[in-house]
Amino acid sequence: MVEFTVWDIFRNLLLAGRWTVALSLIAFIGGGLVGLALLIMRLTPSIWAQRFVSGYVQLFQGTPLLMQLFLAYFGIALFGINTSPWVAAALALTLYTSAFLTEIWRGCVASIPKGQWEAAQSLAMNFGEQLRHVVLPQATRIAIPPTVGFLVQVIKGTALASVIGFIELTKAGTMITNATFKPFVVYSCVALLYFGLCFPISFYAKQLERRMNAAHR
Repeated sequence: MVEFTVWDIFRNLLLAGRWTVALSLIAFIGGGLVGLALLIMRLTPSIWAQRFVSGYVQLFQGTPLLMQLFLAYFGIALFGINTSPWVAAALALTLYTSAFLTEIWRGCVASIPKGQWEAAQSLAMNFGEQLRHVVLPQATRIAIPPTVGFLVQVIKGTALASVIGFIELTKAGTMITNATFKPFVVYSCVALLYFGLCFPISFYAKQLERRMNAAHR
């Protein structure tokens, strides 16, 4: 039986952590792009577009991410399409992230005084110009701290991808535990790596929030 040192365990987990980071970035960037499109639809005068986005947000916020991962992995197979755990995890986390970012950003846009919209209208700007030149630049400054902070939730959410066979940090921890029979050591290292990923982001988000609040005083 091969004896694994703490460094061997940590090193193997560190290698698996690359996939956690990659999946988090794909979900965050993809979710941001989809969320931006949904936000614009939500802000349009079309009642049907608003209802669609509202239903979309309620669906993905109101159901567990675990269930969404199962549906993405097994549901696509019902249509005769073979999918990998990587594709299913990226798809489910992207849709999940987009729903939350849409709502975060909608709240930031709603915080912009109505007078800003009216001032833009008085300058004969159309809806797109109002968003691009007046509303979104102001809302972006407000949205940066909570958006960066939500990245922590995305990183922790990737741990659930292990249930469909995606080998990320948590799944690698389980596999190493089965090989070493050292669950306390392995999962302590897993927790340490998650902390190392999430704490700097949380700290940076708080610093951004303080700067933004100071700038508005």
